[in-house]
Amino acid sequence: MRYEKNYSSHTVLSYKNDLEQFSAYLEARTGGEVDLPSADMSLVRGFVSSLMEEGMSARTAGRKLSSLRTFYKYLIKEGRIAVSPVDGVSKPRGGKRLPVFVKQSEMDAILDAPETDGSFCGVRDRLVVSMLYHTGMRRAELIALRDEDLDIASMTLKVTGKRNKQRIIPFGEELREEIEEYLRLREETTGVSSCSALFVRENGEPLYPGLVYRVVTRVLGEWTTLSKCSPHVLRHTFASAMLNNGAGLDSVKELLGHDSLASTQVYTHVTFEELKSSYKHAHPRAIKKGGYYGH
Repeated sequence: MRYEKNYSSHTVLSYKNDLEQFSAYLEARTGGEVDLPSADMSLVRGFVSSLMEEGMSARTAGRKLSSLRTFYKYLIKEGRIAVSPVDGVSKPRGGKRLPVFVKQSEMDAILDAPETDGSFCGVRDRLVVSMLYHTGMRRAELIALRDEDLDIASMTLKVTGKRNKQRIIPFGEELREEIEEYLRLREETTGVSSCSALFVRENGEPLYPGLVYRVVTRVLGEWTTLSKCSPHVLRHTFASAMLNNGAGLDSVKELLGHDSLASTQVYTHVTFEELKSSYKHAHPRAIKKGGYYGH
């Protein structure tokens, strides 16, 4: 996966954890008599059922099943087994959840709020939130940004996504001003005018995933009522905002770095749900109450 498929270390670790979880299930179920290569279809089905009984979502259980499917395809390719025990096991069904996003009014309030203390960390954290929203990039992509990926003159960013695929994302004047302020403070704080990583801590070291997550959840938690706050929510918010304001689906697909249009189309459902909600609240005859239409 790492060297032939060029998957990220995060994806490789997820697959590893899924296989270890299935291995632990086999050991508990069979007393250690059955290992991964010798598992059969009934054990795979039992594993998926146990995940659902423990309250795991159908989506997560389905992802773990995909990990097993990939692993057994590899064993067949290596000639270690003849038939995959995952063949014939269907993914668990579950309600399709729409992406969570921040309302436009709330996002405007976040970005229009005056700066607090003007400190390096304060300006950096604000830029982290702003850049995730302005560009729609993933958390890992933001952390991986280097100074050389930034072109302030043309207001573009070169982003390296999954499987090392690169794409160019444009940005506007507002984000450019925030970047310039951050770079000035970064030089004052670290004493270095050019760093390998664009986003750094006060000691000059790059950001790490947990720090970015805490920054975003703190900001969104202060300004929104969302039950789920994460960097990926800002990616969803970017996509929804673009489509709501007239961007084409193909354009949004390219900006997000999706491999297929199917991954981007989920956001059309989000925007349509928002449209239906607006209609129900705004149209005087959208809801019938007490035998007559109106609010």
